[in-house]
Amino acid sequence: MSTTGTRAITMLRQAGIPHEVHAYRPAEHRGARSGDTRGYGLDAAAALGLDPSEVCKTLVVVADGALMLAVIPSSRTLDLKRLAAAVGAHRAAMAEPRDAERATGYLVGGISPIATTRPLRVILDVPAAALDRIYVSAGRRGLQVSLRPGDLIAAVGATVEAISVR
Repeated sequence: MSTTGTRAITMLRQAGIPHEVHAYRPAEHRGARSGDTRGYGLDAAAALGLDPSEVCKTLVVVADGALMLAVIPSSRTLDLKRLAAAVGAHRAAMAEPRDAERATGYLVGGISPIATTRPLRVILDVPAAALDRIYVSAGRRGLQVSLRPGDLIAAVGATVEAISVR
């Protein structure tokens, strides 16, 4: 499997941000349109032999009409009320898969917080920011990139907020 060719990897290389690319064979999923999205991050963690708290999932959320990205450990659940409060919105909901794919340029299950086609606000969960290294999608199912949380924050202009629960 190729470890090149995504906008996320290209952006990290061009910016000189230290990172490692990790390829794995993704598990078969029915896909987001059938509602089967819960396991992409957990599958990546299992395939790479990592703790699910190190592998983050990137979720596209709409808060008061604005699309944004929530990056949380795969072992946790996004709390939409906490996210809304953190960004000063009245309410937040998960974006429709087609809207997520259109805004990011990535397919559900491979959405990276890095180098989206539209600039989107990125909120990194506190537990993820506290890790030495985190793994996020490199922009394709079966491809993860690991880097220091501080480098991800700097690369995408993320803010750090408590937006998940166990």
